[in-house]
Amino acid sequence: MSFNIALSGLNAAQKDLDVTSNNIANVNTVGFKESRAEFVDVYASSLLSSGKTKVGDGVLTADVAQQFSQGSIQFTNNSLDLAITGNGFFAVVPELDSLEMSYTRAGQFKLNDSNFVVNSGGQHLLGFPVNSDGTSASVSLSTTEPIRVPTASGAPQSTGEVDIRMNLPAGDSYISSAPSSFDPNDPQTFNYSTSVTIFDSLGDSHIMTYYFVKDDPSVNPNEWFVFAGVDGIPVDIEDNTNTPTGILGGDTIGPLSPGGVHGAKLVFDSSGDFISQTPTLANGGIRTAQLGATILSNGAEPSQTIEIDFNLDPLQPNPNEPTQFASNFEVTSLEQDGLAVGRLTGIDIGIDGLIRATYSNGTSEPLSRIALVNFANEQGLTQIGNTSWKESINSGEALAGEAGAGTFGTVNSSALEQSNVNLTTELIDLISAQRNFQANSRALEVSNTLNQTILQIR
Repeated sequence: MSFNIALSGLNAAQKDLDVTSNNIANVNTVGFKESRAEFVDVYASSLLSSGKTKVGDGVLTADVAQQFSQGSIQFTNNSLDLAITGNGFFAVVPELDSLEMSYTRAGQFKLNDSNFVVNSGGQHLLGFPVNSDGTSASVSLSTTEPIRVPTASGAPQSTGEVDIRMNLPAGDSYISSAPSSFDPNDPQTFNYSTSVTIFDSLGDSHIMTYYFVKDDPSVNPNEWFVFAGVDGIPVDIEDNTNTPTGILGGDTIGPLSPGGVHGAKLVFDSSGDFISQTPTLANGGIRTAQLGATILSNGAEPSQTIEIDFNLDPLQPNPNEPTQFASNFEVTSLEQDGLAVGRLTGIDIGIDGLIRATYSNGTSEPLSRIALVNFANEQGLTQIGNTSWKESINSGEALAGEAGAGTFGTVNSSALEQSNVNLTTELIDLISAQRNFQANSRALEVSNTLNQTILQIR
């Protein structure tokens, strides 16, 4: 009997050494969770045996239990390096159409040749689909899909509106014979100009310029003319009926209007407040005529028009509308709503797992939300290697959710969770397991000596 007891002790000590050695070997493995060998004593008795004198039958390895305590966070320079602070696992699949999910805490992700987010083993990271405002369309594990980062932001958007805020200097000099002498190629025929980049239906850029001409203050004080041009070609300003009815400027220029180019008039009161404009659209802005094939010679939609919004508020001063103060000419806002075709310039991942792509055209859009998965019993998960686990009967079903919601932890971008192995503790455990192995070896040796003594009795 003593032989079997000592042998069970040797097996247990060897198992303890194996577990400790595995922990030490993975001290630098990202997302690794240390294991602990758990032992129980063996005690067998029959109905007729005496429990008071019964000796145990040795030791047995009950379990090698994973310890899912939080590992330390190491920060990196890669935005696709992800670490979970708190509860949860990343869900990954080996192929795009696979339903064989595995779960990991190792967040060393990258883009593959198809721009899918994968780990070092080529497994695809899963995320929830999101709406245009960044909210999750669903948080069910069955709706998750591999996360892909597109290289372009989609079709371009032609400019439909330009928003302008500026100050026109009160008391500025009047140009003789204005506006009939206006010529966009002659700076002596207008007081000021400013430009903005606009886009056509193909995403090609054009320079739209606005020219401001002071009216005769002896006739119409506090009034200014405004003309528009695209790529140096004057463009008429129209009213609600698509008719150029504004101020006529110039008599030899304006290829779109042989008699001159039609502009608009801006009227201010004696306090510098913007009070009216001619012509006026229903929403308060003014609009150019169709740009036409002469300007858009690249094949873009020639019927494009540009609305010029001065944010007119005739009832009271408005900080968003132009002013006429005794100050320098100053443009405080000049914005347009068109977009060129954008190329990916960066990826931003929030603590809630929302992945947002930024593009070279100044836009950003939500792509997906990283799915986190939790289990009722983490220690019941089945280890499959590659720092991954699979669901088992003991772990319970996978429960999916958003990072930061409920009991789920948060996602840290440009960070990795290090192994939770404490090297000092493991080295001490290694010495303890070694001493345990030596002691059981000694017990086996003593039992053998006793047997030899008995066999030598005559």
